[in-house]
Amino acid sequence: MRSNTFIHGILALAAGLVLAQPVQAERVKDLATVAGVRSNQLVGYGLVTGLNGTGDQTSQTPFTVQSLKAMLNQFGISLPPGTNLQLKNVAAVVVHAELPPFAKPGQTIDVTVSTIGNAKSLRGGSLLMTPLKGADGRVYAMAQGNIIASGFGASGADGSSITVNVPSSGRIPNGATVEREVPMQFGANGSLILNLHRPDFTTAQRLVEAINTAVGEGTAAALDATSVRVAAPRDAAQRVAFVAMLENLELQPGEAPARVIVNSRTGTVVIGRHVRVMPAAVSHGSLTVTITEKTEVSQPRPFSGGQTVVAPASEVTVEEGGERMFLFKPGVSLDEIVRAVNQVGAAPGDLVAILEALKQAGALRAELIVI
Repeated sequence: MRSNTFIHGILALAAGLVLAQPVQAERVKDLATVAGVRSNQLVGYGLVTGLNGTGDQTSQTPFTVQSLKAMLNQFGISLPPGTNLQLKNVAAVVVHAELPPFAKPGQTIDVTVSTIGNAKSLRGGSLLMTPLKGADGRVYAMAQGNIIASGFGASGADGSSITVNVPSSGRIPNGATVEREVPMQFGANGSLILNLHRPDFTTAQRLVEAINTAVGEGTAAALDATSVRVAAPRDAAQRVAFVAMLENLELQPGEAPARVIVNSRTGTVVIGRHVRVMPAAVSHGSLTVTITEKTEVSQPRPFSGGQTVVAPASEVTVEEGGERMFLFKPGVSLDEIVRAVNQVGAAPGDLVAILEALKQAGALRAELIVI
């Protein structure tokens, strides 16, 4: 019986056949981004309150107590020296978010909250006002709100417990308000740089040709396999309209190089349409080891005074399948490789072994990537 891994592998191989279809034109918006138009990461440290006894154990997380005392001091509350706080409903957390490009003060962004102490769950907690800083140390947003935790946990008096998902982290939708705008030089010097998502000299040249055809000769010039410089209007309003026009230009990107990608954990194999092999013959055998556990019962004779004994018994069977020989002629294509492997009922693992053998022999004309 074929396993799910085999089915996944066949589906992936079938998906690879789709690559053999003619390449369709794609928009510039899907192929490249404007240099400088990027998001920025923010991070902050704060406190979560209102937990149902699942907060930090203060004996092991002294920074939680220190943070709470500092917060109370800001409100004019001073605790006597030597006060032993038991903060089961409070947890110290790290808050991080992504500030999108052109975000303006007053807009809101989502934040993620995760514990840094030994709090068991953030379910039902509320994040207190937490400043979020960028890489330059400046505050760009303030976060606060009720946490949505997808996981939960339960424990018994005997120490047994069960946990579903990850209750020690959660999210706050629209939980932070932008307080500062990140300055961006969006084509202020009279030119824009378009960076391709996947570096490719062919795609870069075709992008230049598409822009020059639509706008005018000399408007765009390729800097390398990734970047294309485009002359842009200096007026901000015209520059936005110009980029909007560029994003919707269509071109046919360069085809991907010959590549084979193997996921060793799931058995998924994806083969590009330009994969070829040189003349080679590969022999691949299989070895199956089956272990069966069963129980034997020894029953004593009547009136013998003996006892019934239950003893485990194991059976080990080793089967070695017949070897399979694959003969590849010069320039064999993807379709022929898949057909040869499927004819003998081989699994994706067998195909991986064959491809690795061809790579070692120098007969595989493609890049083999195992993840």
